[in-house]
Formats: sequence, C-alpha cells, structure tokens
Amino acid sequence: MNDLLQKKLLPVAMRLGNNKFMIAIRDGITYSMPLIIIGSLFMIIASFPISGWEKWLGDIGVAGYLWKGVDSSFGLVGLVSSFATTYTLVKQYKQDGIPAGIVSLSAFITVTPFITGEAGSGIPTSYMASKGLFIAIILGLLNGYIYQWFLNKDIRIRMPDGVPPAVSKSFSALIPGAVIITSWLILFGFLDKCGLPNVHDIAQVVLGGPLGLLGSNVLGLSVIVVLNSLFWFAGLHGGNIVNSVIKPVLLANLDANRTAYQAGEALPNIFTSVFVDNFVFIGGGGATIGLVIAMFYLARKKNASKQMKTLSPVTFLPGLFNINEPTMFGVPIVLNVLLLIPFVLAPIINLYIAWGAMASGLVPLTYTDPGWTMPPVISGLLATGSIKGAILQVLLIIIDVLLYLPFIMSIEKGFKKNEEG
Repeated sequence: MNDLLQKKLLPVAMRLGNNKFMIAIRDGITYSMPLIIIGSLFMIIASFPISGWEKWLGDIGVAGYLWKGVDSSFGLVGLVSSFATTYTLVKQYKQDGIPAGIVSLSAFITVTPFITGEAGSGIPTSYMASKGLFIAIILGLLNGYIYQWFLNKDIRIRMPDGVPPAVSKSFSALIPGAVIITSWLILFGFLDKCGLPNVHDIAQVVLGGPLGLLGSNVLGLSVIVVLNSLFWFAGLHGGNIVNSVIKPVLLANLDANRTAYQAGEALPNIFTSVFVDNFVFIGGGGATIGLVIAMFYLARKKNASKQMKTLSPVTFLPGLFNINEPTMFGVPIVLNVLLLIPFVLAPIINLYIAWGAMASGLVPLTYTDPGWTMPPVISGLLATGSIKGAILQVLLIIIDVLLYLPFIMSIEKGFKKNEEG
C-alpha cells in the first residue's frame, strides 16, 4: 500500500498541490473566510434557537440591522474572491498582486449586470455572493495570468526612478488593466446586444452543473472524502488539494441556504462547507476526533505506555478544535497502514449517517458557519440552529471512537513492546 501511494498517488497529489491556479483558487476563497464567519455570527444572533427570539428582535427593531450585517459580510464572498484569486496568482509569478486584484475587481463589476431604479443603478447582492463565485474565480485566474504576462514581458509604462513606488506601480497597471477591462466590457456588450444570458448565468450552467454533481450528490462527495483521506495519508494536506475543486460549490450551497433561511423558505442543500467541516471531518481530516478521544481513554490507564501518555495531551486539545496536524504527524497517521482503514472509513460513515439524518428531516440543514475551529456539539447546535445537530455530532463521535479504538489499541501494544525492550 505504501509503495502504491508513493509511486501513484503522491506524484499526482504533489502536482495538484503545487499548481499555481489551484493555489490561487484555494487561497482566494480563504481570504473571504473572515467575512463568512463574521456574517455567520450576525446570523446566529439573528436566529438564535430560542423560542420567540427572532420575533423579539423584530419587535425591538434590531433584526433588520443584523441581516444587513449578514448581507454586508457573508454576502460579499464573490466580490472578495474576484480580487483575492488574482492577487494570489499574480504574487506567485513574482509581481505585485494588489493592482492586479483591483483590476480584476473592476472586471468582475464590468461583466455583472446592473439593476436600475429611482435611486440609481447598482449591483444585485446575489451576484456579489455565491451566484457570482464561479465568475469571480474564472475571471480571477484569467485576469491574473494576463496581467502577469504583460508585466513579465515588460509591456508596461515605466516611470522615472524618482517617482514614488505607489505611483510607479499604478502606471505599470495601466496597459494590462486597460486590455483586461476593455476585453470584458466588449464581451458584456456583445452578450447584452444579442439578448444572451450574462456571463454569471452562463457559468452557472456550464460549470455549476457538472461541479454541482460533486457538491450535491452523496456519491460524488464520497469520492472527495476518500481522496482527502488518501492525500493526508500520503503526507499531503488533503483539504488544501480537494478544497480548490469542491469548496466553491459547497460555499455556494451554504450561501443559498442562508438566503433561503433569511427569506423564510425551505433550505435547498444538505451538502455545504459547514456540513463537511462539522459533520463529516469532525476533528479534522479523517474524522480524527474519534482517534484522539480513544487515545485519551488509553492514556488514562495505569499501565499505559509512556508514548501514549505523551501523545494524548499533545493531540487531544487541538483535536477538540478540529486541528489535527499533531495527530497526523505525531502518532503518526501519515503512511501508517495500521490506521488507514479507520482513517478512510470514519469520515465516510459520518457522511452517510449525517446525510441520512438530514435528508429524512430528523436534523435541520446547515445555514450558518460557526467557524471550522468551533468544538463539536457546540458547532452542531449553531450550524443547524437546533439541539438535534449537537445530538447528531455526539452520535457520530461515539461511532468514530468505537471505530478507531481497536486500531489504536493495536498500536498501543506496539508502544508497550518497544518500551519493554
């Protein structure tokens, strides 16, 4: 198995992990995470799971302001990604990413249709949120590559040496910026004059459909979960690799649930980024919360090995906050065939149980993001707005512990044997 992973999986994973465009997608979305979490906090306050809470907030005139905070933070994920994706890509080509990101932001607004009314023109908030995410990423990659090509070919306006650096960089962006924005303006005008859908709607059909199969289908998500575990097992950050493909879809699903909840409608999506983080990968990749609790149990025994007693406190506390790098490389899980079976099976079992619980209506769907470092049970309550979400997490954790326990007991026997000499 180790030989197979080293020769077949590892080279592919390394190429994906080091690809400039994949890194730009991953990091570009990451820049919007603070806004997603802040917006989720506003949403949690606005919809706290206490009977009569939302009505009381409405009666005192606070609810509208809280939802305004949601739209002004969570609702900007597409807009932020249009800047951050280009910024991240151009930086990898050793050029200044800030002016490139500003140009890309302008291009994003250029291809986005305006709405007009008595108050003037504006951008629909839906295009700045999940509906605009696909185009934000596509434009971010294209604009970033074009921008760095101009600069690396030295096609720019150069200012004399005495000019302040900020002014010089601004003039360097003129030629590539003009080409990029003008090109997208021409495309927007062509689609508009021909009565065709705008680029956002085209992207939703062309890209959103196929990618959405992974993010809205339990079999497709199963493949993603297994790949995540296998990449981690090979020593690579599985989340970073697979998230560049699936994260845009899951974030869009979460935002669609947020919008539906805000409108008082039924939530449309089971599979969201919060569902995966808090109900599938509990404790981190491989659902290692089960492993660290099992290790904590074994370490409390009088005859526990010194290695187990040392590893348990190092892995247990971070594991409660879904940080499992100490577990991955301390136990280790990486390239440890003895833990491969539970490391792959635990998140898959979590996926199917959580999916069944939510698809059947036993547990409400997720609509807000409590943050990926929020400890389980609390995160289940906040993500679903129901104690049922917390109970589901407790059930999943018990199953994960029982799954990991016999395997870590086998490893513990090896620890004792080595210490006894």
